[in-house]
Amino acid sequence: MAADGFSFGRRILRFGGDRVLTKEQLKRLAEHKYSSEGSSLFEALMQPFWREVVEWIPVWWAPNAITLAGLIVNAVTVFILMMFSPDAKGELPAWSLVLCALGLFIYQTLDALDGKQARRTNSSTPLGELFDHGCDSLSVVFVIVSMCITLQLGFNLEIMYLECFLAMFIFYAAHWQTYCSGTLKFGLIDVTEGQWSIIILFLLTAYFGPSLWLTRVPLLGFQLKLVPVVIGVVGTILAARSYFRVIFIQGGVGRNGSTVAGTSVLSPLIPMGILIVLGVTLWKKSIGHTFDNHPVLYVMSFGMASSKITNKLVVAHMSKSEMEMLDCALLGPGMLFLNQYFDTFFDEHFLLWLCFFICTFDLILYAYQICNEICLFMNISCFRVARPPIRNIARSNPATHSIGGINGCENFDSSRTSMKLSSSKCIEHS
Repeated sequence: MAADGFSFGRRILRFGGDRVLTKEQLKRLAEHKYSSEGSSLFEALMQPFWREVVEWIPVWWAPNAITLAGLIVNAVTVFILMMFSPDAKGELPAWSLVLCALGLFIYQTLDALDGKQARRTNSSTPLGELFDHGCDSLSVVFVIVSMCITLQLGFNLEIMYLECFLAMFIFYAAHWQTYCSGTLKFGLIDVTEGQWSIIILFLLTAYFGPSLWLTRVPLLGFQLKLVPVVIGVVGTILAARSYFRVIFIQGGVGRNGSTVAGTSVLSPLIPMGILIVLGVTLWKKSIGHTFDNHPVLYVMSFGMASSKITNKLVVAHMSKSEMEMLDCALLGPGMLFLNQYFDTFFDEHFLLWLCFFICTFDLILYAYQICNEICLFMNISCFRVARPPIRNIARSNPATHSIGGINGCENFDSSRTSMKLSSSKCIEHS
């Protein structure tokens, strides 16, 4: 059944080629071992809770299915906010904000449990690490958009776009330095702390109302909404400083300071750099102010493209392969750029929706193909625990990262990064 589904998907999308990964890449990916260093403050505090909750999870619930369930909950609650405020200017009902806070908490918890569940059921494979990173690349987009909607940053588009593109870039940069160093690094203030900050932001807004963020700070005179924005920007700058020190000063672990694949440490900058330049140019040069009127759709479109490029970087790292400079994820934004170049021959709003669907479809297709190829090569299932669980497995060390959803590597475990969905039936190969 899995093979039939895989073949059907390839026949539908023959233009994408029969295979995404070569046999050499699949072999290196299957041999990949997860490596991380550092631990955040809140993670140590949350570990006892996570270790207790994982015991309530049925042993038949596959780690990747846990990650995907968390992402779906996160996405649904954020889409509810988008429905109430598609321009990031409208007031939100309190219940929708409470629901969004709950959704993010559920995502954080399930993302932390998947690695523990993988060890508990003896079902760890590199696919779990990839799946976890991919899901997190999407969650970053959902979370930053929901924050902008909550703060009504549609009235401050420069700040909204700065915050959104910085969030996408810093997540990408974290994996860029991993591609160079071979080790994913975490700081004292990291993803867990950021998620809790935004959960508190949702709850404060639900209780006090959106007018809370319009309050002027005494003596300084600016609106209170700028406080979480400034904190986010400062955190991003500090994280970027740490990542760039590894990339540009320490250099990679490959020959002559190259990446794990032996390529230039600068190579990953090109695809994300092109995407961000397109994003800023399109917004600034829009004649009909379409992107001013539809900021959420605009950010979501570029967020889907960013997630695809980030996933390809993760695959390049895990398979020790060269990062491709150009990607079809740039097709949608490139289409918008060409339309502007030819004096908006087509309606920009229509093309923006088309861009969103193209980028989303391209991301889903890529995730589907990657997961299927890995499952077929390693003879594993993505969403089922194929082997009987081994009991009395040692509980995870609180200091060990719990990078969720990882049907993955031994010590891979935490509430942070991930690889995206897939069609469960087509991927079930065991």
